[in-house]
Amino acid sequence: MNKSLFNLSLIIGLMISLPIQAQEVTWSIALHGGAGGVSANLTPERIAEYELHLTEALNIGKEILNNGGRSLDAVESVVRYLEDCPLFNAGKGAVLTADGKHELDAAIMDGSNLMAGAIAGVTDIKNPISTARMVMEKTPHLLLIGTGASAFAKENGAEIVENEYFSTPARLEQSIRIRVQQEQASPIGTVGCVALDTFGNLSAATSTGGMGGKMWGRVGDVPIIGAGTYANNQTMAISGTGHGELWIRQVLGFQVHALMLYKGLSLQEAADEVIFDKIAPMGGSGGGIVCVDKEGNVALVFNTGMMHRAWAKSNGEWGVGVIE
Repeated sequence: MNKSLFNLSLIIGLMISLPIQAQEVTWSIALHGGAGGVSANLTPERIAEYELHLTEALNIGKEILNNGGRSLDAVESVVRYLEDCPLFNAGKGAVLTADGKHELDAAIMDGSNLMAGAIAGVTDIKNPISTARMVMEKTPHLLLIGTGASAFAKENGAEIVENEYFSTPARLEQSIRIRVQQEQASPIGTVGCVALDTFGNLSAATSTGGMGGKMWGRVGDVPIIGAGTYANNQTMAISGTGHGELWIRQVLGFQVHALMLYKGLSLQEAADEVIFDKIAPMGGSGGGIVCVDKEGNVALVFNTGMMHRAWAKSNGEWGVGVIE
């Protein structure tokens, strides 16, 4: 054999025999648009519509992270998009309380320093997630509620709208069905996003209209740090959607962190344990979580037939889905 051909064949042989190293993940992102049972009106066309908007939201976060942006900016921007989309129970399209009003909650957390901001029971802030970030960055506090949160938002230039802005025909019809007891008040429906950036920092953001048909003044897990929203660079970032009262009682977000930090569980193992071994036995069906850990691993766990979700990594992996 010609010497040059021999060398070429040797090189090719080595290339085939050597394991191909997986591309390092430098950023990851995951988002959700709520979870629940699969309803009869969830047609293929409807699923495609949800997946289109989930993909649009995902692309917003991907672009920020791919350009070296902060995870905090990515999760806020993704959630703002979902708040503006009338398909989801947050911002425009939020459910109504028992007395026919919209009351919104939101929270954001920076895993690099454990700083967080949240608002609850607001009725006129167009994008609650951005006001939650203002609370974190512009006040010594963590959680502002009701009229105090609205006054703070106005002072800091947030866009203020009439309460009717958040209504959609579908939500108004749903509110009527709940009032005449043709439909049960649902404890589920939230949007959220978690991300790891190229600096190794984790962030989480969650926003919701709460429980459809809820008592006025009710606050769920979303603005309770450690329940529906949590981020810690030691382990992971998490955003949840489900029965908020159960999420709070289980301190669900922090439990995932604790299982990883103190028991050495992987992200997937910890996420599975809290949803299937902690929440499900309490009757908490219809909920789920999206998580990203400090290595860029993603976990999307839910105990119902549907969770609007999407995720991506810097190595090109990505996905979007609605039903299980």
